[in-house]
Amino acid sequence: MSNSTTTAWGRTLAVLTIGAASIALAGCSLIGNVTANDPATDPADGVETDAFAIKVGDCLNDGNLEGEISTVPTIDCAEPHDSEAYASIIIDDGPYPGEDAIFEQADAECVAEFNTFVGVNYDESVLNFSYYFPTEGSWENGDREILCLIYEDGTKTVGSLAGAAR
Repeated sequence: MSNSTTTAWGRTLAVLTIGAASIALAGCSLIGNVTANDPATDPADGVETDAFAIKVGDCLNDGNLEGEISTVPTIDCAEPHDSEAYASIIIDDGPYPGEDAIFEQADAECVAEFNTFVGVNYDESVLNFSYYFPTEGSWENGDREILCLIYEDGTKTVGSLAGAAR
């Protein structure tokens, strides 16, 4: 996930830096790390859900996850949570496009969806986004989804951020 600064340049640099440091493994991958007030977020604060079963509208306690993931703790959005899945982007079939191409598509499309979901442009928002994306190994098994996640740095959210306009 992208831990971005408040400037567009800082956000771009953070995404590129984190993207360059990502490891391509066999499962779904996560850019960066969502932060929360409690760095020891207990995965028991949700139900372990297969990463490929997460859908738009699900809320997650994924603040301590990074790298390759196979399960993610999901929780009712009425409870404090780290992030919320707000958009699903399906990559065109074909050979694995590589992480750089996936990151480029994810950054562009997650930002566009962010603006619609939140009701304010990403560059003006106090909220951040990140995404789960296919690895080369998961691509071979048919994974084509980029799942966009929204979160607020340093805090858990209660309820959805849809229409938050902040």
